[in-house]
Amino acid sequence: MADPAAGGRLALGIAYRGGAYHGWQSQPDGQTVQDALERALAAFAAVPVATVCAGRTDAGVHALNQVVHIDAPVQRDPFSWVRGTNRFLPSDVAVQWCQPVDARFHARNSAHGRRYRFIVRESPVRPALETGLVGWVFRPLDVHAMRSAAAALVGTHDFTSFRAAGCQAATPVKTLHAVAISRQGAYWRFDFDGSAFLHHMVRNIVGCLVAVGSGREPPGWMAEVLAARSRDAAAPTFPPDGLYFLGPYYDAVHGIPEHTAASDWLP
Repeated sequence: MADPAAGGRLALGIAYRGGAYHGWQSQPDGQTVQDALERALAAFAAVPVATVCAGRTDAGVHALNQVVHIDAPVQRDPFSWVRGTNRFLPSDVAVQWCQPVDARFHARNSAHGRRYRFIVRESPVRPALETGLVGWVFRPLDVHAMRSAAAALVGTHDFTSFRAAGCQAATPVKTLHAVAISRQGAYWRFDFDGSAFLHHMVRNIVGCLVAVGSGREPPGWMAEVLAARSRDAAAPTFPPDGLYFLGPYYDAVHGIPEHTAASDWLP
């Protein structure tokens, strides 16, 4: 049996389209991104390889730079892990990079924060070519109203109102460092930077921002939803189409890339 310390600890960046998978986390049916990645790693290394990720994503959610760490059971060059693993992955999942790291590095626990981006198309009719890759609204959105509403969320708060019923987080208190809202052509971009995120937190916030942007609720309503600490106070959960996990960020000493080639095509 291969020595677990043979290749040391490695960090890998993974990009994937989430539409065909039941989220990140391994499930008995094997239809998750983690399952696909661990099958490919095992095929390349010829022994089982366990992964730990920076942030679990839901079904239908995409990732541009999901970071995982492994304790490599065999010695290979970093680029060999990229090319060799990709050989066994489906076409909608790809390793972007591989970086040797200190044994104390942990993909989840070492992260200082995580970033998400939601891309939403505003148009009279639903998307066709971008189906699954962008969200959709048919009512015009007011950027000033949404920015005013989003400002109430920045800081450390109890985000219970934006938490899914099945969320397993130990606490609903999280820190949202920034929310940025912009538009390029028909596409709205909602960027979130936070310490960590609750289950469905970004999707629930976007649902509320769209309610404000379309005029169904005033900007001050967002602060009321936050203060209520009740999921019933918020808007319905926005569909996952168009949600991208941009990736985590760490101390520079680890040398973890924050940008990949997969990031370049997003609006």
